[in-house]
Order: sequence, then C-alpha cells, then structure tokens
Amino acid sequence: MPPAAAPRHRIDPRLFRRVMGRFATGVTVVTYMREGKPAGMTANAFLSVSLEPPLVLVSIRKRSSFVKHVRVGSRCGINILSEQQRKLGPHFAHYPPADAGIPFLMHAGTPLLAGSLAQIIARVTDIHPAGDHLLFIAEIEHLTHGPEAQPLIFFSGRYKRIHAHDPEVPQWEPPAA
Repeated sequence: MPPAAAPRHRIDPRLFRRVMGRFATGVTVVTYMREGKPAGMTANAFLSVSLEPPLVLVSIRKRSSFVKHVRVGSRCGINILSEQQRKLGPHFAHYPPADAGIPFLMHAGTPLLAGSLAQIIARVTDIHPAGDHLLFIAEIEHLTHGPEAQPLIFFSGRYKRIHAHDPEVPQWEPPAA
C-alpha cells in the first residue's frame, strides 16, 4: 500500500485534541517491569483488535519511558479502571516514582493493579510507528475481571463517571419482518 499523501492543510494540534476529546473512552493503566520494579502508565488509546488470536492494541507516545522497557516478546498488564480508582488515572499519567505505595499484584511475573474492573496480561507481538506514537499489538495470555462496578471514563480532558440515576439507552431492536 503506498504511503498516504500529505494533507493539504495543517490541522491545529489543540483543535485536534479538543475534537478527539469528545470521544469518551475507558481508562487503562498499562503495567510492566521497569528495572526490576513494577511500573505503569495511563493509556486511554486501547482497543481490542482480534478474537482469533485474541489481540489488543495500545497506542503509546514515542517519548514515554514505556517504550524503553517494553519490546516485542515483553509481557505487560492492562488494567481497566473503575471509578473507585480515579486517583490512579492521573497518578500514572505522569512520571510516578517506582515506590509510590501502589497496590500491585504479580501474576506470571507481570504487575497488575488490585481492584481493577478487568485485568489482561498480554505479550507484545508487533510494534508499529504511527506519527508521534507507537502502536503496540499484544496477544492475550491471561485475563480476568473483578466485581461489577462503574468504569472510569475520560471525556473532554477530564475523568468522568457514569451517573447511576441516568437511564440506560434502550437497546435497538430490528423491525419485525
């Protein structure tokens, strides 16, 4: 496939961020081993890629310390945060000290965050450059979920929660034939 042509008009990065911020996402913390100690980073650019084999993707800024420690073949944990873990989102979005007293669990040599809605352990199979980010594709080796709880949401540059009193959107039903 030939490379895409350069855009005719430069997009304002601030506007791009604001517009993309209108897409609500869940919040994950990707955990890994850094110099023999558990570490993590917040990532909301996370998605499932394939059921067979089970693959996930996380987009990481090239200048992140994560890219210095995680390579093809490395394992990492993906922790889907609940609203009770709200403080962990901004904590791992910065450069936290390795000994910040975070309740890590270890599974198969991979750190995970206690109390997450779901936890995934995946082995990196591919890394692809994409602008100022790298796309890490990883095959799932283990997954589990915790008790039912409300997810932590990121929208318009802020952490949000789903209000319990909001009615659910009704499910779409196809018209009867």
